[in-house]
Amino acid sequence: MAKRGGFPGGMPGNMNNLMKQAQRMQRQMEETKQELEAKQYTASAGGGAVSVTVSGKKEVVSVQLSEEVVDPEDIEMLQDLIVAATNEALRAAEEDSAAAMAKLGGGLGGLGGGFPF
Repeated sequence: MAKRGGFPGGMPGNMNNLMKQAQRMQRQMEETKQELEAKQYTASAGGGAVSVTVSGKKEVVSVQLSEEVVDPEDIEMLQDLIVAATNEALRAAEEDSAAAMAKLGGGLGGLGGGFPF
């Protein structure tokens, strides 16, 4: 005799569990995002002559220059050092963010990662 209902094996209960898991992961991702945005990342260039700090929101928070790097005859070197330190700090922030999100994504099981949260 055929079972009634369109979901053999109790699919509606599994769907509720799936939705609860998705909601829990969404909360965890939001908390992780907030934690990452609160962090700061500092990188230096030129043997520490230039240090740049960026936030987890990928905004420059501060730039520190040692006196010996400020040479009016060589502005280009200073500019290059600032760009290098800024890019390295942003790279560190991005790597930290990617690692944190990958850790959370592991909880998706067989769902795949195509969800917008």
